[in-house]
Amino acid sequence: MKYTMMNGQLTELKQAAIPVMDHGFLYGIGLFETFRTYHGKPSILGRHLERMAAGCNELGIPFTADPDELEQWIARLLAANELEEAYIRYTVSAGEELLGLPAGNYSEPNHIVFAKPLPAMSDEWYEKGKALQLLRTRRNTPEGQVRFKSLHYMNNILAKRELMQYEQAVQLQAEGLMLTPEGHLAEGMVSNLFFVKDGMVFTPELSTGILPGITREVVLEACKERKIPVTEGRYTWEALRGADEIFMTSSIQELVPITAILDLPAAGYPALEISQGRMGPMTRELLHLYRIKAGRRDAAT
Repeated sequence: MKYTMMNGQLTELKQAAIPVMDHGFLYGIGLFETFRTYHGKPSILGRHLERMAAGCNELGIPFTADPDELEQWIARLLAANELEEAYIRYTVSAGEELLGLPAGNYSEPNHIVFAKPLPAMSDEWYEKGKALQLLRTRRNTPEGQVRFKSLHYMNNILAKRELMQYEQAVQLQAEGLMLTPEGHLAEGMVSNLFFVKDGMVFTPELSTGILPGITREVVLEACKERKIPVTEGRYTWEALRGADEIFMTSSIQELVPITAILDLPAAGYPALEISQGRMGPMTRELLHLYRIKAGRRDAAT
């Protein structure tokens, strides 16, 4: 990655900078969206910009969604970085203000777009899935009524630091799972959680403090359209251990089967295999449906 887009201008990464008085730097006041491209086009862009607009409105950051302009920025950025497909991060930082907590709204936010190569995700990778490691780090309560995808990412970083202490989890390239302070299932470090039991799909409700993920939203819609029973609620780790299938969702990795779960090392439990170590039928169907909705032409799995 050699170039970024700064406020609509193609900029060499090593030259890109924001002012030290930007409240994104000083207080974490800013939001970001991550998504991928399919065939060079950003996927489900409208929903990402709607979430960005709603968050900016609460934070007093002026923001008007302009998908056409952002698509142009992304096309220029892909060409400059010689990428056909990419992992995109779009950040809106509050902008410069006086030192101290702001009393009013911001006026000149900074817009930054990054593009980097997508991680390798072969058909075999999806088929075999990955492991999920239970963490001691608890999901903190959201900043407002719902969780922002904000620049203040400390909770997730502490979770990642904990995950890296577990040798087996590192070897298996596991995702880390956080519980709520009350011990209910919440979400992964970079993903939302779903599980399947007896033909019904379950996912933690938003009141657990999870991010209202875009991929999560699309999967819930797909379930309802296909009349697949789905419910949002509060669930325990033991419920997850009894699941027929588990999968995680994110805009970059789509739906990722969880084929093994790892308890805390002190618990003394061995890794528990899920769905015979392969992608389950419900996960396969929902991955197919998601890819169609996301605009992927080769949607078959």
